[in-house]
Amino acid sequence: MIELTAGAALAAESLTLGQDDASSLQSHFHAGISADEIEQVFHLKRAQPTLQAFTALFHGGQDGVLIRLLVLRELAADTTTSAFSRADINQKLAYLIPESLETVLTRLRSHGLLAWDAQAAVYRVTPMARNVLSALDTLLNMGQADDEAEMGFLLSQVAGAQAVGGVTVDQLKHLLGRLVDLTDEFRDAIASGSEFRLRTSQAKWHMACDWVEKGSQILRAILADDAADSATHKAAQAIGRAQSALLNMQGMFSRALNQIERQRVHLGQSGLSTTDVKRWLLAHDDLASLARGAIDRPIVPLFGTPAEMIDVAETELLAERNAVVGLAGLPVGQDAPLTVNDAPAVQAELDDWLARLSDFANLGNFPSFSDDGPKSVPIQDSLLPASFAIASYRASMLPLLGDAAEASLQGATAQLARLPITFAPTDDMIELNDPHVAAMSVATLSLVLESGPADE
Repeated sequence: MIELTAGAALAAESLTLGQDDASSLQSHFHAGISADEIEQVFHLKRAQPTLQAFTALFHGGQDGVLIRLLVLRELAADTTTSAFSRADINQKLAYLIPESLETVLTRLRSHGLLAWDAQAAVYRVTPMARNVLSALDTLLNMGQADDEAEMGFLLSQVAGAQAVGGVTVDQLKHLLGRLVDLTDEFRDAIASGSEFRLRTSQAKWHMACDWVEKGSQILRAILADDAADSATHKAAQAIGRAQSALLNMQGMFSRALNQIERQRVHLGQSGLSTTDVKRWLLAHDDLASLARGAIDRPIVPLFGTPAEMIDVAETELLAERNAVVGLAGLPVGQDAPLTVNDAPAVQAELDDWLARLSDFANLGNFPSFSDDGPKSVPIQDSLLPASFAIASYRASMLPLLGDAAEASLQGATAQLARLPITFAPTDDMIELNDPHVAAMSVATLSLVLESGPADE
């Protein structure tokens, strides 16, 4: 009779707690809307045991969370046995004080992450705990990897679910949402016109394309699966369209970088540009330290007050000047002084560079080029030998090759744009044995054999 009464009291208490939880949840919704009518609420309630496991691990301060995960991971990592006595746990976790260890074990046991076998007096790691730890390990490993696009974890979830035949629409939507976010991020970087932001986004775009290539195989398998429902097929098709939009942004990056290259401002005849100066400044953490030693002594400003101005004016007005009467007539003419322009003629350099590229376009003599070999040359063979300034000037003209807008104009740069030559740059660098240029980007100049003869 006593046991029956205790069981009834426990059932009544559980019923009361359930009613309190339901009323607490309903308080977050508008009047007239039932929480049970929301589809996502139904799915979350159905996953309540799993959510309670995460609550048991992550509720409270950060230090408590670390200790709980430490204890659970240490026990789950031991594959030599499936049962742990309290003496085994004390020995395995001897670096923890007994009070803290007891508190953690009680919490994990009360929330179903550790099972207590009273008959054998041992602890066991539950399947729920292993699933939670597996999901956390996957997320932690992907977080430590060099995944700036942050697609590795989402794609691994889709791949794992598809391998066991359980991919869900929600998993596909998470991946689709990340692809849309990346596309918007890259478009904003292109619209910003910042070269440094474009370079950073382009590197992130390359990494995202690597994940897209891996994900295409998974999408083809999902689309070929007859057992998948229509919602799964629609989500997979939407991911395919998002991937195509992401891959098509290569041309947008190239056009934006070429436009920046054409508008680059060079500092005199030094060959340096404002981008080089900005890159050099960004390499210094403390810009104020660059001014140390630059000024030997403080600057002493000189001010002209009204009192000094009046004194000078009175002196000039009262001073006796001897009027010098000159001859009424025009001064004798003098020849203009001769000056020597030491600056290099930019037009001469442009004409010389145009002549070199025209020789290459006409299959003439060119360094590292022969009629029997490939119709392309490394960029360093065309730019060098030359000083750093001249080589930089020549390199700044290369983006004009094949530019349709420039080719429609007149002048030397328009002739350069109409040459049947393509310029193919890369992000890699190559060291050179040159007295003026230490390294240069890996790039090639190639002939467009289908085009007509070079513009003379």
